[in-house]
Amino acid sequence: MSRRRTHVLRVDLSAGETARERVPRDWRRDYVGGKGLGARYLYEELSPGTDPTGPGNLLAFFVGPLAGFLPGETRYAAVTKSPLTGAFLDSYAGGAFADRLAGSLDDCLGLLVTGAADRPVHVEIEGGSARIEASDAWGADAAEIAARFPDAGVACVGPAGEREAVYATVASDGGDHHAGRGGAGAVMGAKRLKAVVARDPPPAVPDDLAALRDRDAAAYGRDATGEWQAAGETIETVDYANEVGVLAAEGWTETGFDGTDDIGVEAALERATGREAVGDRRSQDDGVGAVDAEGADAAVPGGFRIDTPDGEVVPRGAAPITLGAGLGIDDFDRVVELCGVCDRLGLDVIGAGNAVAWAIRAGEADVIDCPIEFGDPDGARRLLEAIATREPPADLDVAPGLPDALADGIDAAAARFGGEALVPTVKSMALPGFDPRAAVGVALAYATSDRGACHRRARPQDTEPSARPGRTPTDRVRDVVGEQNARSVLWSLVVDDFVGEAVWTDLGAEWLSAIDHPAVADVGRDGATRGDAVRGSDPDTPAEPDTPTDTDTPTDTDTPADPVETLAETGERIWTLTRLFNAREGFDRADDRLPDPLRSPTADGTPGVDGDAFGRLLDRYYAMRGWGDRGLPTPETVERLGLAAVVDDATPLDDGPIDPAETAPED
Repeated sequence: MSRRRTHVLRVDLSAGETARERVPRDWRRDYVGGKGLGARYLYEELSPGTDPTGPGNLLAFFVGPLAGFLPGETRYAAVTKSPLTGAFLDSYAGGAFADRLAGSLDDCLGLLVTGAADRPVHVEIEGGSARIEASDAWGADAAEIAARFPDAGVACVGPAGEREAVYATVASDGGDHHAGRGGAGAVMGAKRLKAVVARDPPPAVPDDLAALRDRDAAAYGRDATGEWQAAGETIETVDYANEVGVLAAEGWTETGFDGTDDIGVEAALERATGREAVGDRRSQDDGVGAVDAEGADAAVPGGFRIDTPDGEVVPRGAAPITLGAGLGIDDFDRVVELCGVCDRLGLDVIGAGNAVAWAIRAGEADVIDCPIEFGDPDGARRLLEAIATREPPADLDVAPGLPDALADGIDAAAARFGGEALVPTVKSMALPGFDPRAAVGVALAYATSDRGACHRRARPQDTEPSARPGRTPTDRVRDVVGEQNARSVLWSLVVDDFVGEAVWTDLGAEWLSAIDHPAVADVGRDGATRGDAVRGSDPDTPAEPDTPTDTDTPTDTDTPADPVETLAETGERIWTLTRLFNAREGFDRADDRLPDPLRSPTADGTPGVDGDAFGRLLDRYYAMRGWGDRGLPTPETVERLGLAAVVDDATPLDDGPIDPAETAPED
C-alpha cells in the first residue's frame, strides 16, 4: 500500500473500459482530494446543462490523501451533478466499505465512473485497478447485496436508486451507512451500476502515522465533542434541538415536539444491543468500548445497533428528527423501523421524511388525496415503500401518481399538484429538521450551501441558540463563511469531520506534512501557478515526477507562507470553485433564497424569518466572500484564489464585489 496517492481509476461503462490516470500535481496541491478534487474534475469534464441521469454525468468515489490512516471513521466522498438540485453534489459515508475502498484503491485517490452500461453491472476494485462485471442483483436491496459479498466492502443502490428517485442514496455496509443527500444513488442507478465492490482489506498504517493517529484519537476521546459522541452519537441531536428551540416538527408547523424524550438518546440507550466500532471493522457487544483493527482501544464508539422485526438498524440523528418529530411519531421502535425501510431501499432519510410530511400537509390542505396523518407510522411506511418503487401502494388510497411525483422531489410534486409553500426546500433539497425561525444563521447556512439545504457545511444550530441575543449579523456571517471554508479542507482530506474539527487546529497541516503532500510541501513556491498553471491541465498527460517543477521555486508572492493559512485559502478556493460550477449551471442569488414557509410563524407562535433582514445578511455574506450582488465570484476573487486559468467562458462572473461599507448597519 502506497502512502502517496497520485492516480485515479477511470471506468467508462458505455465502452466497457477501465484505465489508470495520474492526477496532475497542481490539482493535488490546490484541491487535495475528496470534495476539492471532485469539484475540479466535475468542473473540467461536464458541459453546462449535462443531464444528471444521462451518460455524460460523472460519478466519482473519492478518498483523501491519508485515507485509512486518520483517526476516527474512514470516509469516502461521492461527487456528481445532483439530479435533485442540478447543482454540485458531494455526499459522504464511512464504515467498512470506506475502509476497504482506501485499501483497494492503493495509490489512487478515487474512482471516476462515466457513461452508462446497457445492462446491470458492478465494478470491483482491487490492488489499485478496476474491472467491470455483470450483475444479476438488480432489484435487490442494500442488505441483500451486502450478503452476496461477505468478504468485501460494498456500496450499492437499492430499488430507489434503480428507479432514479432523486434523493436515492449510495448505501454501504448493508444499509448501515449512506452517501445520502442529493441523489448520487439515482446517478448510479441511471448508469446501471448496481454496486462498487472493494476487495482489499484496509491499508496498514505506517508507524509514524500510527503514532499521530493514536495521539489524535486519544485527544478526541477527551474532547467535549468526543464525549458527546460516546454518550449519545448523533441520536442526541433531537434532544438538543428540542431543548434549544430549533426542532421542526409535524411538517414544519411546530417548533418543538412533546414526544422527544420517547425517541431520543435515552430510548436509544435502552433499546441498543451494541454500538458500532470505529470504522465498523468489528462490532462490539457490550455497548461500552470499541476495538480497532490494530487492537488498540478506541475511545469513541459509533452508532447504536437496534433490533427490529425487519433486521438490525443503525439509526442516525436524522431519523428521530425527520421521521420522528417531523412526522409526529413518538414511538422509538416505529421510527427505527421507518429508518430501516429507507436504509434498505436506499432513500435519504431527510428527503424521504420531508416528502411524506409534504404529502400529509397537502392532504390536510385538500391539495391531494392522502389519508396519512401525523403520528401514523403504518401509513408513512407504505408511502415510503411506494416512493422507492414509484408505484402506487395497493392498500393506501392516495392521489394517482403521488409516489412517482414524490420520487422526483417535493418541488416536483408541488409543481404537479400545488402546495408550493407547505414544506421548505433550498435548491429543491429538503431541509434538515433544524428550524431557522429560531436561529436565523441557520437560514444563511442553508441558503448558501453549495449542494442545497445542508446542516453540515456550517452549523450555526450548534452555537447560535446559546449565544442569543448577543449575535450580530457580522458574527453570523463570519461563522458561516469560516466553517464553510474549513470544512471544504476537511472534506477534501475526507477526515471524520467530528474528529478533525475537534482536535485539528491546523486544518490537517501536520498530517499532510508527514506524507510530504504538495498542499503544504509547496508552500511559499510560485503563487502564479496555483490554481493550474495552464487552463485545463490534462489528466491524461504522461506521468511527471512527484516533485515541484522548475517554475515552482520559492518567490516573494502573495501566496501565504504559513501552511495553515495556505490550507485556509485552499478551503476558500474549493468553496468558490463549487460556486463557479453552480453559476455555470445557472444558479445565482435568486437560488440562495429564504424558503417561503420559513417567512411564516409556526402554529406555536415562533415568528417567521424577516425577509428584509435575511436579504441584508446575504449581502454581508457576499461582501465577505468578495462576490457581487448577484452572488457570483468576481474576476478579482477568481484571480486571488488562483482560479483565473480554470474558469471557462461559459461561467458568469459579477463585475465587482459588494462594498462592505455599503451593506446595512448591524441590525
